[in-house]
Amino acid sequence: MASLQHSSSFHHRTMFLNSLPHPQFGLQKHGVLPVFRRGFSFLVRAEHASLASSSISQDKCGRRQMIAVGVIAPWVSLVNQTPASLVLKSTPPANYAVLTDKKDGYSFLYPFGWQEVVVEGQDKVFKDVIEPLESVSVNMIPTAKQDIRDFGSPQEVAQILIKKFLAPPNQKTKIVTASENDVDGKAYYTFEFVAQAPNYTRHALGAVSVGNGRFYTLTTGANERRWDKMKDRLQTVVESFKIFNV
Repeated sequence: MASLQHSSSFHHRTMFLNSLPHPQFGLQKHGVLPVFRRGFSFLVRAEHASLASSSISQDKCGRRQMIAVGVIAPWVSLVNQTPASLVLKSTPPANYAVLTDKKDGYSFLYPFGWQEVVVEGQDKVFKDVIEPLESVSVNMIPTAKQDIRDFGSPQEVAQILIKKFLAPPNQKTKIVTASENDVDGKAYYTFEFVAQAPNYTRHALGAVSVGNGRFYTLTTGANERRWDKMKDRLQTVVESFKIFNV
């Protein structure tokens, strides 16, 4: 399909950047440590034992049990929150679904109804089954850098990604905008570009950032003929992209 013609470019990007000697892209593999959460069942058992041995009346015992549950339950709920729950602080807006990858540490919104598909070289892809150029994808590669700004300015990073990885070589590309945004102390680069193929033109948005020893790239777009209708929805997708620690 037309929307997936650039998927091989992502695959080449991963292979290329892993071996790239350019100092600007000083990349190396990093492991990801699993996250362990402590259980609190022993607290509940201890409380039950205390209640069982109590000699107070049944009514007092019942009240005490209710108080214990009221104290312990919020504590357990708070401590057992996953990193993803700290990222999405509210329910998704109408007509959007949310993808949260707790293993790889990122989340984003996508239009309700888009279907997940498997594309080699990309971590996640969702697309509209009727309009194949309308899609969102996430790709990530290891890096030793700590901040997206270590790779250069928004314009420089966007130029490299678009020219070499986000569009096939036979397409004419043009950057519309590129900017830096700070979200909760983390820098993100966002950009808008157009890629013109012989039989169609795709208008796209991208967001990149660095975290967890990885360089993350999210791209979304639509056919140029539907851009005016889709641009606000796709902007919501890009602005929703967040990285959290894992």
